[in-house]
Amino acid sequence: MRFTLLIICCVFSLSASAQWYRIDLKSHKRFPLIEQVTDHSVSRIHITPVLKPGKIHNITLDRSEYSFQAAENMVMRTAQHNMRFRVYTDASYNFSELARLYIQQNRYSEAKWYLLQSNIISRQQNDDKHTIANLIDLATIKSDLGDYTQAQQDLTEAHDIASVKGFNVDVTAIEKKMALIKQNKNNAPKTDVRYAEAPPVSTSKAE
Repeated sequence: MRFTLLIICCVFSLSASAQWYRIDLKSHKRFPLIEQVTDHSVSRIHITPVLKPGKIHNITLDRSEYSFQAAENMVMRTAQHNMRFRVYTDASYNFSELARLYIQQNRYSEAKWYLLQSNIISRQQNDDKHTIANLIDLATIKSDLGDYTQAQQDLTEAHDIASVKGFNVDVTAIEKKMALIKQNKNNAPKTDVRYAEAPPVSTSKAE
């Protein structure tokens, strides 16, 4: 008797598994098979394109400290990656992007440092457009700090490069910037400047 029941159970289980249908228990409807994937290549997978490095992205931030910190960390990691793998042109733009983040926070000493590093690379790569943009940003910082002489020197250098290369739009923009700095000479320099924090000094004495 047990042997007979075992045979009956096996027959029913094979019959049920051979149907390969999904059954709705309430309506007792049978649904067709789910179509199996036959194309296993990666070309069928849709990947959202990322922003191409090598250009400064205008990051829109709220004024919270957290948003600045998040943006700074993101750009810093990208810059470190590009420097590590010698993608110097992209790293140069990353440095400029960091500088502009620091300008928004009035952290001018850090902004100047990254602009100078960016300019070293942009000159080596003969990226005149980027060099001009960096010089204009440097001039803006120096003007805000009251150093109008050096600001004019940076703009004069940018103007010379743009004139030689035939960048007429840049020439016009630089001339307007020069005129603006001359008008602002009588204004007081910014006082809400933030400086880079000094590294902590150990107070423990060597034994």
